[in-house]
Amino acid sequence: MTSSDAIPHSGPFRHTETDRDAAPQFVLPLVVRIEKTAPPSRTDALETAARAVLVLLSDERSTAEDGEWAEAVRDWQDARIRKVVRRARGAEWRRAQTLPGITLTGRAAAEDAPEAEGAPAAEVRVFPPVPLDGWPKELAKLQVSGTDLDDPAPPPGPAGPVLWLNPEVKMSAGKAMAQAGHGAQLAWWELDDARRAAWREAGFPLAVRMASPERWGALTRSGLPVVRDAGFTEIAPGSCTVVADHPALRRP
Repeated sequence: MTSSDAIPHSGPFRHTETDRDAAPQFVLPLVVRIEKTAPPSRTDALETAARAVLVLLSDERSTAEDGEWAEAVRDWQDARIRKVVRRARGAEWRRAQTLPGITLTGRAAAEDAPEAEGAPAAEVRVFPPVPLDGWPKELAKLQVSGTDLDDPAPPPGPAGPVLWLNPEVKMSAGKAMAQAGHGAQLAWWELDDARRAAWREAGFPLAVRMASPERWGALTRSGLPVVRDAGFTEIAPGSCTVVADHPALRRP
């Protein structure tokens, strides 16, 4: 699913709406593996997608001046921050693995993870940004629809950074994966270098959870980063979808 977030409160990429709209548009492709007989759990897929975005943003190929992905990442972040989640299975998934990118396996791979009882660990591959109309043929053929996923077991209680979903906005799993990725990216932009490094060294622990209506209202007033969708698919433009609640960003 396609999505676009709001301008961050702070960070290296602050532009006017006109600047961002006028810039060449890029998209960050994410592909989730959904085998017909053994799909991953919804929460594990959302969390893995969010971590995949963070891993790509912090990878030396993206951050180094001469990194092979650095120019594409800069161009992508200078325009509207679009992400598209597509699904793959079998040979499609194997073909996607041949393209430059990073594959992450979900937390459900851990033996003590509740999700492991009813679903395989999520697998998500993130690719460097591509022009909006310049998808590699191996990815362009993949379907955007069909990313409806469930949680066969209740996810554990959240700890550490949490990406809170708006309880009043219904989204497919693919759409929610893109939104969780946006939330993680906004949190990343807001952190200083030391806290970014600490989060990365810890393996980017995070949780994605649905907020209660009461909590959601407080979160949107807390000053934490909020994702506002551009309304390209599924939901109305300007809808608040995710609040990125990183402990280091909470106001005293």
